[in-house]
Amino acid sequence: MPAHFRLALAGVAALALMGSALAPPASGTPADAVDRPEYVALGDSYSAGVFVRPWDASDGCGRSARNYPHQVAEQLGFELTDVTCGAAEVIDGVLAPQPPSKIYGPPSIPPPDGWDEQDPQIEALSPDTDYVTVGIGGNSLGFGAIVTKCIELGITQPFQTTPCTKYYTNGGAGEGWLNEKFAALDRDFGHMMSAIHAHAPHAKVAVVGYPAIVPDNSGCSFLHWNQLGSIKKGDMPWLDGLEGDLNGLLERHADKPRTTYVDVYGPSVEHGVCESGHEKWMYGIRDNLTGDGDQTDPPSEACSKIPGTGEACTFVHPNARGLDNQARQVTKALTSEG
Repeated sequence: MPAHFRLALAGVAALALMGSALAPPASGTPADAVDRPEYVALGDSYSAGVFVRPWDASDGCGRSARNYPHQVAEQLGFELTDVTCGAAEVIDGVLAPQPPSKIYGPPSIPPPDGWDEQDPQIEALSPDTDYVTVGIGGNSLGFGAIVTKCIELGITQPFQTTPCTKYYTNGGAGEGWLNEKFAALDRDFGHMMSAIHAHAPHAKVAVVGYPAIVPDNSGCSFLHWNQLGSIKKGDMPWLDGLEGDLNGLLERHADKPRTTYVDVYGPSVEHGVCESGHEKWMYGIRDNLTGDGDQTDPPSEACSKIPGTGEACTFVHPNARGLDNQARQVTKALTSEG
């Protein structure tokens, strides 16, 4: 295998192991003089809005001031508690503490003493909570590890057109592992939803799905790292189907009273990672940053091994336009009847 391919694989693998602010009161109005609905945002990097400027650099969770929790709170006049965190899982993140070993930034290079453990996100809920959003599940499923495996197989099996699809669907170890992951996520997500309703019994809860990543591979090019790098075009339909299965699981768990599912995928179908310009709402493996300001994320050792000219190793997350789409869909869901 060429040396630059080995470096790329090492960098991607390392990255995949990595992969609360209050909304300000209305201008001139003391916060304690306004009785605003209390909104708590729970979730992982897709809800935190990692790598979209400006982000909170204080704790490694990478929460963007442009993420949908902040936009929704501003538009609807909610009092926001945003405890979303990049790399959060259903267990290690929402129901239990998120350990420093699972906090990856940005900033991607932690302080010398490392990041502090994050409290269980569910502790932010109370009987006074009026609205809850929760966008979680991809890390529990191992989506980062799956993408990394697809990248690896695209390089190590150059003559195969669908190496990743075969690995996860041929009845071998990959398929068994993925089936176990889905079963565990299904169980844990159900426990989490019961816990959310128990902690915030009067709240309206919105389960937020994941946006389209690669619904159409027509614009994708092999070894373009601002897209999906070495993932074969033939494997992209399977990846899209996997995301559909994940969103389907989330939607099934939004069947409780005062609970709704937010479809972010549908409105983003024509804006996946293979689109270009303003039509692209998703970062690739390594891409240029979006959002306001000039904040940067100096590359970690793992990131420096990834080919391409992108500013940061964004590893497939919504960009600024993607966050805006999420905000539109969540706002509609929280203001709809039911």
